[in-house]
Amino acid sequence: MTILIKNGRVIDPANGLDEPKDLLINKGKIKAIKSPGTISFDAGENPSVIDAKDCIVCPGLIDMHVHFREPGFEYKETITSGCQSAAAGGFTSVAVMPNTNPVNDTRAVTEHILSLARTEGVINVYPIAAITQKLEGECLSEMADLKNAGAIAFSDDGRPVMNSELMRRAFEYSKMFELPLIQHSEMLDLTEGGCMNEGMVSTELGLKGMPAEAEDIMVYRDIALLEKTGGRLHVAHISSKNSVDLVRQAKSRGLSVTCEVAPHHFTLTDEAVRGYDTNTKMSPPLRAIDDVEAIKEGLRDGTIDIIATDHAPHDITDKQVEYQNACFGIVGLETALPLSLKLVDEKILSMGDVIKKFTSTPADIFNLKAGSLSLGNEADILIFNPSFEYSIDITKFHSKSKNSPFDGWKVKGKVIHTLVKGKTAYSVNGN
Repeated sequence: MTILIKNGRVIDPANGLDEPKDLLINKGKIKAIKSPGTISFDAGENPSVIDAKDCIVCPGLIDMHVHFREPGFEYKETITSGCQSAAAGGFTSVAVMPNTNPVNDTRAVTEHILSLARTEGVINVYPIAAITQKLEGECLSEMADLKNAGAIAFSDDGRPVMNSELMRRAFEYSKMFELPLIQHSEMLDLTEGGCMNEGMVSTELGLKGMPAEAEDIMVYRDIALLEKTGGRLHVAHISSKNSVDLVRQAKSRGLSVTCEVAPHHFTLTDEAVRGYDTNTKMSPPLRAIDDVEAIKEGLRDGTIDIIATDHAPHDITDKQVEYQNACFGIVGLETALPLSLKLVDEKILSMGDVIKKFTSTPADIFNLKAGSLSLGNEADILIFNPSFEYSIDITKFHSKSKNSPFDGWKVKGKVIHTLVKGKTAYSVNGN
C-alpha cells in the first residue's frame, strides 16, 4: 500500500527538518520526503492521500514510562487497551514497566508481554525488566537472560532499590549489558504514610507529606554510585528543584545520567490537591511552584532529556476512597501532547524541542530503531493539528481507566492520525 501525506509541516528533529514537505510511504516504510507537489509515482501507482493541511507531520511519539498492567491487573488496563490509548495520544512506541503480576523478572514474562503486543497491540511495545527479583530489593534479576529476551532497560519502578550495595552491583551488571537503570527516586523511610508533597498545603489539609528531600537524597546516592561504577542512570519522573540541579551537575561532570519529566509535574502544583481530588494523588507528588519553575528551566536548558507520561491506570474503586487511602497515579497518554504544547505557548520550548523530547531523544537514550523520518525507516508517524482547541473529556479516553485531573481542561493540539508501519493505528475520523 502506498500513502501520500501532503500539505503538512514536517518536523523531524533527528534530521534537522522543519518545513513544508510531502511524504511518501510504500510497503510500511518511508520512501520519499520532498518539496510539496514534487513526488512522482511509478506507473500504475495509485496512492491513498492524507491531506495534512494545518497539521504537523512528525515521527510517532515515544513514551518510555507506562503501565499497561497486563499480566495480572487487566481490570485496570491491558496491552490492547493501553496500545489503543497510546495511539489516540499520538504514541507509536511505549516502554512498559515491570510491576505486573507476575513481575517481569523472568524471560517468560518478557516474552509473554512481547507476544501479546505482537498479536493484540497496534503500536510498538518494549518491556522494561525488574532490577531485583519480585521487586523485593533483595536479589538481582537475571539481567543477561532478560536482555536476551527483549528487555531494553531495568527498573523496580515505584519500589526503589533501597540497598546501596545492591544498587552498586546493579550498575556494574547493567554496564556489561549496556542497558540503563531507571530509578524511581524516593527514600521510602522519609515518605512512609505520605500522600502528597510536604509543605504548607499538606499542613493546611491535614495530610501527611512526602518531602522533596526523599527524592533528592536518592538522586544524589545513585549519582554517587554511578560515578564509582560507570553504567547509565535514568531518573524517572523527576519532580524536585534540587534533583534537577543534581542531574545538571552530574551531566557537567560527564556522567551518563538522563532524566524524564511527566506532564503533570510541569503543569500542576500541590495547590491542586486542595479539593481532595484523588486524581491529584501521584508519586512523586505534585510539588510546589518553585519546583515547577525549576522543572521548566530544566526542560529549557536540556537538563531534562525527555517527557514521559508515567501512565498509571487505576479502576474507579482505587480512587473513590479517602485521599490517604487512594492509589497513586493518573493516566496520561491521551493528554500528554496538548499539555506539553503549553510549553510552546509559554516559550519554554519550541515546537521542535517538544517533538524531540518525545521522539529522537528517547530513541537515542534507549537505543530504539524509532524516532525519526529517515528514508527507509518504518513509517511510524504522527499527524496533529497544533491549533485545534477542545476540552479534555475522560469519558472518551481509550484507556480502560479514567483517572485524570485534567477532565474539562481546554487545550490545543489534536491528534488526527497515528500511523504504525504505515498502517492506521488511530484516526480522529475512524475513532
